[in-house]
Amino acid sequence: MAGMSRMDKRRQEEAKKHVSKEKQMDTQQVNGPQPPLNHGTPPKKKRKKKKSFLFWVLIVFVALIGLSGVGYAKGYFTAKVDKDNKEFEMTAFNGQKSQDDSINILLLGSDSRGEDQGRSDSIMIAHYNKKTKQPQIVSIMRDTFVGIPTQDGIEYNKINAAYSYGGPEMVRQTIENNFGVSIQYYAVVNFDSFPKIIDVLAPGGLPLTAEKDLEVEGTVIKKGQTNLSGHEALQYARFRKDEEGDFGRVRRQQQVMSAITKQATNPLHAWKLPEMLGAVVGYTQTDVPASTYLSVGTSYLFSSHKPLEILTVPVEGSWNDGYYDYAGSVLEINEEMNKQAIQKFFSK
Repeated sequence: MAGMSRMDKRRQEEAKKHVSKEKQMDTQQVNGPQPPLNHGTPPKKKRKKKKSFLFWVLIVFVALIGLSGVGYAKGYFTAKVDKDNKEFEMTAFNGQKSQDDSINILLLGSDSRGEDQGRSDSIMIAHYNKKTKQPQIVSIMRDTFVGIPTQDGIEYNKINAAYSYGGPEMVRQTIENNFGVSIQYYAVVNFDSFPKIIDVLAPGGLPLTAEKDLEVEGTVIKKGQTNLSGHEALQYARFRKDEEGDFGRVRRQQQVMSAITKQATNPLHAWKLPEMLGAVVGYTQTDVPASTYLSVGTSYLFSSHKPLEILTVPVEGSWNDGYYDYAGSVLEINEEMNKQAIQKFFSK
C-alpha cells in the first residue's frame, strides 16, 4: 500500500465508490422505492370532500325529519277539524304493563250514534313482543258471555256491554279478570272515522281478496282480488248477515287488519306513514304516547317483518250457544281454556 502511486490510490477510491453505489441500488430494488415522508397532514382536498359528504347527509336527514313532521301535522289536523270526528268523555284508564315488557293495546271499534256511547262493535288486543318483533292480535267475539266487574259486583253479560258500562277501563278490567291479560294502553275509533284512516294509507284502495259477494247498506263487493276504498273496507268488515254470523264477521275484520299491516309496512309506502300516523292519532281516542308509536314502528320496520298472527276467542271447542232474556243469544265459554289459549299464543 505504501508503494502505491497517486494514480493507483485514485483508481482504488473510484472502485470503492462504484461498489457502494451498486449495493445501494440493489437495496432499493429489494425494498422498492421509498415514499416521501408524511408528517400526518392530510391533503386539503380530501378534507373538503369528507366535510362536504357529511354536510349533505345532515341536510338530507333534516329534510326527512321536516317532511315527516309536515305529513304528521297534515294527517292530525285534517282529522281534528273534521266535523264528523266525534269524541266522547272517557273514564280514567288504569293501564298495567305486562310482566314480559311486551306491549298490549286494547283496540275498540265503536258504532256509536248520537249521544249514546253504545256498545263496542269490535274488541281486539294488539300485542307486540319487543324481543321477537312479532305482532299479534286477539279478537274477542262481542257475544262472549263473561263476568263484568261493575260497581254492584260481577254481572254476567256479553263482553261488548262492558264498554257501555264504563268505557275502555271497564273493558280492560273485564279482560284481565276473565283472561289474565294485562293491558297498558287503549285506542277507540268510531266507525265513521275508520274509512278516512284507510283512505290516507291507501288512496288507491286497500288490496284485499274478498271471500264472497256481499252487499251492506247499498255497498256491493264482488268476490276475489279487489282494492277497497275506506268505506268499502268498513262495510266488508261489518257484514254478518249470513250463516256464519259473527264468526265470519270477525274473520273479515282480521283480514282487513292484516291488509292494513301489509300496506303500512310496504317500503314503497313509507313516505305516507307520517300522515297516516297523524290521522290515526287524530281520529282515535287513545292514551298511546307518540313515542310508543315511533319505537314500535321503528322496531318492526327494521326487523324481518314477521306476518301478523291472529287468534279468535273463544277458541274452537271452548264454547256453546246460550240464551238469556236480558242478554239475548250469547257464547258461553270455558274461561280457563280460553285464558290458557291466549297466554300460550302471546308466549310464542
